[in-house]
Amino acid sequence: MLKIVRVLLVEDHEELARTVAAGLRREGMAVDVVLDGHAALVNAAVNDYDVIVLDRDLPGLHGDEVCRSLVQSGHPARVLMLTAAGAIDDRVTGLGIGADDYLPKPFAYAELVARIRALARRSQRALRPVLVHDDLRLDPAARTATRAGRRLLLSPKEFAVLELLLAAEGAAVSAEELLEHAWDEFADPFTQTVKVTISRLRRKLGDPPLIETVPQAGYRI
Repeated sequence: MLKIVRVLLVEDHEELARTVAAGLRREGMAVDVVLDGHAALVNAAVNDYDVIVLDRDLPGLHGDEVCRSLVQSGHPARVLMLTAAGAIDDRVTGLGIGADDYLPKPFAYAELVARIRALARRSQRALRPVLVHDDLRLDPAARTATRAGRRLLLSPKEFAVLELLLAAEGAAVSAEELLEHAWDEFADPFTQTVKVTISRLRRKLGDPPLIETVPQAGYRI
């Protein structure tokens, strides 16, 4: 099943980290933020990330050491390394220790998003560019969804949940799976967050109803 892109952003500049994380969330990604290398390794050990955006020049534990540890442990996440140094030698070093991609600062935000999506695709099963069920169409790349030709105005979380349900191709998706893949680590598993989002999504999709509740299993289209 398709996973919403889950990102760990490791950046010691707190204001930059907040700004970048907010932008990635608007793109429909689930983003966790840590400010140092030690916290990065702790989070990576307990959470399932698709991409780790790693600042190289971290205090305490250097980004190079974080990358080496991730590679040696066999962590499946792709690593996009950020650094203020844009020299060829620095890029060669970063890639040589196991980073999958390299982006010098300052960077264009659109390029960062494109690189994260490209890295995430390497570890996910390829899906049709547009997900379709009857008169419902969802285009993940364009971030658009329509039903019977009518544009659906969805929040990022509503879009993410609908994408997960369509990608499941008729299989039930549990509330726990939706919470894990569409929200970040601070989502409370005991809240009604998923139920509320499903309810809003049903209203926006209209009639006839498309989302079915499967007792003790979750939801499906």
